[in-house]
Amino acid sequence: MTEKKEYRQRIFQHLDGIVTAPSAYMLYKKGITAYILEKEEITLSELTEKFKANEGYLNVSLRTLASQGFLEYDIDTTTDTITVKVNEKSSYAFSLFPLYEDVVTLLKETELFTSVRIATDSITQLDVIFDKCRNNFGITLSEDLDKKAIEEQVLLHIEGYLVAPIIVSLGMSGMFHKYFMETSFRPEEFHKQPEVFKSILNFFTYLGWFNEKNGNYQFTEIGLFFAKRATAYGVTVSYLPMFKKLETLLFGNPSLLREIAHNEDEIHVNREMNVWGSGGAHATYFKVIDEIIIEVFNKPIHEQPKGILDMGCGNGAFLQHIFEVIERQTLRGKMLEEHPLFLVGADYNQAALKVTRANLIKADIWAKVIWGDIGRPDLLAKDLLENYTIDLKDLLNVRTFLDHNRIWEEPLIKKEDRVSISTGAFAHRGERIANNAVEDNLLQHLKKWSPYVQKYGLLIIELHTVSSKLTAQNIGKTAATAYDATHGFSDQFIVEIDVLHNIAAEAGLFPDPMYFKKFPNTDYATVSINLLKG
Repeated sequence: MTEKKEYRQRIFQHLDGIVTAPSAYMLYKKGITAYILEKEEITLSELTEKFKANEGYLNVSLRTLASQGFLEYDIDTTTDTITVKVNEKSSYAFSLFPLYEDVVTLLKETELFTSVRIATDSITQLDVIFDKCRNNFGITLSEDLDKKAIEEQVLLHIEGYLVAPIIVSLGMSGMFHKYFMETSFRPEEFHKQPEVFKSILNFFTYLGWFNEKNGNYQFTEIGLFFAKRATAYGVTVSYLPMFKKLETLLFGNPSLLREIAHNEDEIHVNREMNVWGSGGAHATYFKVIDEIIIEVFNKPIHEQPKGILDMGCGNGAFLQHIFEVIERQTLRGKMLEEHPLFLVGADYNQAALKVTRANLIKADIWAKVIWGDIGRPDLLAKDLLENYTIDLKDLLNVRTFLDHNRIWEEPLIKKEDRVSISTGAFAHRGERIANNAVEDNLLQHLKKWSPYVQKYGLLIIELHTVSSKLTAQNIGKTAATAYDATHGFSDQFIVEIDVLHNIAAEAGLFPDPMYFKKFPNTDYATVSINLLKG
């Protein structure tokens, strides 16, 4: 295995840990894992009844453990029955779940992992866990290779809990500026409380990310690898406020966490961090989008869209990138004086709109930045026409990682003979949503957009689930466990690629095969790019 491949696998396992630790520890603490071991095979509905749980989120938790290979998870969509059963790893894996207690308790009782700034009042507790981590939490790694693999998996989960929030905090606050990455420095050069920062740097030195000499620290090649990929942690870490309240989600009032506070800030996710992380992640896919954009805006002018609508504009990076590609690499770019490009950035979140406006102004790009709901294209179309004299049908509609985040609506029309092929775990405010209903809802959603995208298409980058069995077979190669848990607990609906294509076809939209791409290009792909047309 090459070193870079090994480091990349570690990132994936760190992400696994952020979502697995709280679920595993909570199910252990409530006696659910012991009960599963006793019964060996049991339905989700029986577990829900026995432990008075919120079925939708219990389903997400159990599927999280299955995606890590710790139990088996089966769904029969013809009878809408979900069954979990033990496997050869269950007993030993469950016995290690108490090791998660320290990090889960620290998450629950402090702001250490949920703030952009490192909460210095918790550093003593953090030091204790750092020491335990250095000593493998008292475990002598087993000579039995199967047991050793599980031990290492759990220890990497805990390591992820420690490093991921810190690396995101440092990344967002400028630690990975070129100056710090290329020279040695002392803790007091960067942090107001150098002793706190020194404690963190010493742990990172233990991990091999820094070299320390006479109180000066310098990145190693390993450390640079992780620092340059800090945004890869951002989205998953941004959901730690939600995992902090996991007990309430599983066994209390599941709606409390999704209520918007008086200042309109979301309380289940750190949106600033989420936008920062997703903005970094988008860069990976922009190159693939370029060739589609270039072809569209190289056509004769009367065949081109009048502009672009980026629904869910986030931090504006995608819209900025598209404009720059058109300006520099297309026929339209040479005709912007005679044929101006109408750019529209729309988002449901006010914080995202604020960031987008600032970024586009800084880039000297003209655009309309307005509020919009992905579930109400009719309202968006009306707003654009009445206030800006722009016809939504005349725009190329683009969006990144958004359709799965639509607000849940009970489908008005249900296909009687539908048998979902999705293996996902779906919920809304704690209630489990049947997979058949998710497909009906997706059809209803795409039908709303179909009239507006027939002319120029709907260009989407979308996130997907894969089966828990496939994820478990590819530990360290995919972030599917993290995606499924963060999105499952926050009432988002990521389906498999083939499910998206099947339902889009029912709505009269089909992917242009020339432009379809999936990432990675394997059977466990979690991201796809599609240009859907009528």
